[in-house]
Amino acid sequence: MGKMVFKVENPDYKLSPYTGMTRKHWLDAGRYLLEGIFGNLQSSDDPVVMPRKETEVTYPHPGASKEQHEVERRAEIFEGLTRSFFIAAVMIQNEPDIEISGIRLREYYKKHILRACTRQDDLYVGSYEDMQEMLGQWDPFRCFQQTVETCALVIGLHICREQIWADYTKEERDVIAGLLSGFAHASTVPQNWRLFNMLDLAFLHQEGYPIDREIMVDHAQAILNYTVGDGWYRDGQSFDYYSCWAFNLYAPIWNTWYGYENEPYLAARFEEISNQLMKTYPDFFDRDGYTNMWGRSCIYRNAATSPMAANLLLRHPQVDAGNARRIASGALLQFLTRDDFLYRGVPTLGFYDQFTPLVQGYSCAESPLWLGKAFLCLALPPESPFWTETENNGTWEKLQAGEVKETVLNGPALCYTNHEANGETILRSGKVYKTKDDIHGMWNYAKLNYNTKYPWESTPMEENSRQEKCEAQQYLLFETGAERPSRGNITVWCGERDGVLYRRQFFDARLEVEQHWIQAINLADFPTPRGILRVDKLRLIRRPVRITLGSYGFPDNPGADGSGTQILRKEERLPDGSLAQAVILIGHDHTGRQRQMAMTCYRGWEEMHLLHSKNTNPDSEASIVVYASMESRKQYGSAEPYLLISQVITAEIPETETQECVFTQEELFPIREIRYEDAPQTGAYGTTTICLKNGEEKKINFERIEAAF
Repeated sequence: MGKMVFKVENPDYKLSPYTGMTRKHWLDAGRYLLEGIFGNLQSSDDPVVMPRKETEVTYPHPGASKEQHEVERRAEIFEGLTRSFFIAAVMIQNEPDIEISGIRLREYYKKHILRACTRQDDLYVGSYEDMQEMLGQWDPFRCFQQTVETCALVIGLHICREQIWADYTKEERDVIAGLLSGFAHASTVPQNWRLFNMLDLAFLHQEGYPIDREIMVDHAQAILNYTVGDGWYRDGQSFDYYSCWAFNLYAPIWNTWYGYENEPYLAARFEEISNQLMKTYPDFFDRDGYTNMWGRSCIYRNAATSPMAANLLLRHPQVDAGNARRIASGALLQFLTRDDFLYRGVPTLGFYDQFTPLVQGYSCAESPLWLGKAFLCLALPPESPFWTETENNGTWEKLQAGEVKETVLNGPALCYTNHEANGETILRSGKVYKTKDDIHGMWNYAKLNYNTKYPWESTPMEENSRQEKCEAQQYLLFETGAERPSRGNITVWCGERDGVLYRRQFFDARLEVEQHWIQAINLADFPTPRGILRVDKLRLIRRPVRITLGSYGFPDNPGADGSGTQILRKEERLPDGSLAQAVILIGHDHTGRQRQMAMTCYRGWEEMHLLHSKNTNPDSEASIVVYASMESRKQYGSAEPYLLISQVITAEIPETETQECVFTQEELFPIREIRYEDAPQTGAYGTTTICLKNGEEKKINFERIEAAF
């Protein structure tokens, strides 16, 4: 029998009118997660190695060599110890004698941290030098998972310093410091990993151990060079939450441990960058505080809220503390209140339930405990504004009925919209570079939209079929004779003009061979009150080709009365004689609350279809994707439409209500008229004007789209 979902007991709606959660409730949530973890231990001698629901993708990997298996065994032991310590450390700091499942936490972690660093122990995780020797050859550029986990370890040791670190003998501290120093001074990965080394070095420096200050500065200056503006850092080739739960969490900690005193220029810049992020980052979350499933390592979930609490560590923080706590609590409840979130008491390798398509091979069963970073807010004292200010909902309290707030960040190529009509936040990204075979990478990064209430769906498949027909929120191109469809693996940001966001997407592109940048689509889209309207232009060189575009994946759950998803179809004719089609889905989320989604297609698209899928949606076992299709038949000289115009809108229905269709005719069919400059009325050149029924006009012109950022 699974662990019961977390409940907020005796909520305080005066201090926290949105969630009812106070500091006490966060401590309750920390205990809740630790009870699930320690419930899997038979005795206090056992390491934090948790049961696995997934065994093929994550490590320890099946079929690994004896040497590699030992490397992975050690890494898993360390990962479980240090990531659970994110939560345990703040609990120990707040309640020094806390016991979980009959185990006194301070004694457990004191013992197991020392064991992990002691060469003769069965639970020894290996020094940097030992790990190199184990692999049989010295590689000065080889990095190990232990580097990541040493950083988590020093954060925990700093938080509960008096309860654990200060209680070691000098000889014991020297053993731990020796292992830390090896990884701190050794090679690392040239991205967010540099911060792991920086915090290791800073901790050692605080505790009186010698460090190489030149190495420290080299890492710190490199981190500064990864910045792109708006508070964001580039992590490798990508932008994702690592900018937030790594760069903008660790840098403020580094400032307080080392930077302010020893490197004031770098510390001032890191503080400035954190404060820049705080200007717009709260709008990344939706009205309920939900975080979006986007980028790699989505198993870390609400760790995405951690930089807001970290901002309060700075000398001159600018985060709205009441809004920060509202978002952090909302994102925490997004997961802890789900009955499918835990597997045998431990967060699954998924977003909600186990969802293998989003999992990376560098993760293990203990990796999701990285979400413990969200609990570092408990290291802030009770008198911190994070705990004393009244919850507020920031932007969401200011939006008027039907209003949309749009945030455009050119540096990281991110655009996100807050929709008052449904409380959702929709993200559109524009710097994506994946190989053409990296389907998982495209799911993580290359979807056209990411919605906080509709997490991305992997390739939907009809039961007993291996035939690909569409992707949710992605185009597929089916060329004659091809073994599989082409996907948009490269997305280029082209900026916003006159309320329209422009991007380019290339299909099956190979960076090293220019002639493979052949099939492409110019993307143009803008928000409507409940969603995004697309006016995309084909730029194909090979035809014939069949093109499909999918909606979000819609959870296909039975309602309280056992009814399934209701499907409606509507049509409307435009002045030019073309027919617009809409498919509406009316169904239920995992709680039985009603949801609605509609996809509308205009001239350019030919047919609309439904695809019923299983085990491809992280929110539901069964799902439905609405998708549109068209055939581009002629090689050249075609009078076929160049523009593909579509819209996807959604609605959240109040818990006590059920409705046939909440969408108005104007919401389903927002376009009054489409005006073209080209004589054949195809959108081939010039400006296409989208005349909306609400009186607005959006002018779409792709002539400057190559002036990409």
